[in-house]
Amino acid sequence: MELFKDTCLKCSKVITEAYSTSFTLGIKTLHKKYHLPIYAIYGFVRLADEIVDTFHAHDKRSLLADFKKQTYEAIETGLSLNPVLHAFQGVVNEYKIERDFIDAFLKSMEMDLDDHTYDHRLYKEYIYGSAEVVGLMCLRVFCEGDNAMFERLKKPACSLGAAFQKVNFLRDMKSDFDERGRVYFPKVKFESFSNTCKAEIEADILNDFNDAYKGILALPTGARMGVYLAYVYYRKLFCKIQNMPATRILNERVRVPDNTKLALLLGSYLKYRLNAI
Repeated sequence: MELFKDTCLKCSKVITEAYSTSFTLGIKTLHKKYHLPIYAIYGFVRLADEIVDTFHAHDKRSLLADFKKQTYEAIETGLSLNPVLHAFQGVVNEYKIERDFIDAFLKSMEMDLDDHTYDHRLYKEYIYGSAEVVGLMCLRVFCEGDNAMFERLKKPACSLGAAFQKVNFLRDMKSDFDERGRVYFPKVKFESFSNTCKAEIEADILNDFNDAYKGILALPTGARMGVYLAYVYYRKLFCKIQNMPATRILNERVRVPDNTKLALLLGSYLKYRLNAI
């Protein structure tokens, strides 16, 4: 069983490395004890996201329903022949990750199967389920059973997840609309997206980043550097978006080059070592 468990965890690591260089860098700068549990969470999230965003030639609703069923069976029985789900259930059961977080995440994935015009209620619900609870799952791992710490850091963890997701929404506006007909921001029409509208969204994101930063400073030492690096990377991406007019957001996907990511890693590590975060 240990060999099977280790192999499943390594499968989630491969998925993370293939899909996200930024999160891979962030995870590698965490204390080693956190690496495989966080890879397991990312692998689970990535698989569900692929179902709703990529498998257009298949019955996505049926695939997601089956994935959901297998997820809960894995958690209940402590076993799955799907390596990603086996790795995930192990983390859920070891760190006592709340079922409510998993429910909320899968509900947001289900929302992506339908055409929604997002009002403020649906927007908040979607962001909570698709991003904030992922941060809370990771926080459960970082707190290692310290419930008092978890409660103190819960709000900033949600703010960080929300900031990341809203930046993603801005970065991916073109592809979300072209490929899926989606615009997540409430009362925003793709064709009339303006600099004024963009500035209002950016002000909201900035508030989330500011709230999140306070929580990063209070994280356990082994988690602080990795989460800070992810924060710095997304702040860099956010700054690039801020400096672009709305028309460019509608016509291209903003990226942070790999050499810039490496520079951010080195700069963040130096600040961390100097206790200057």
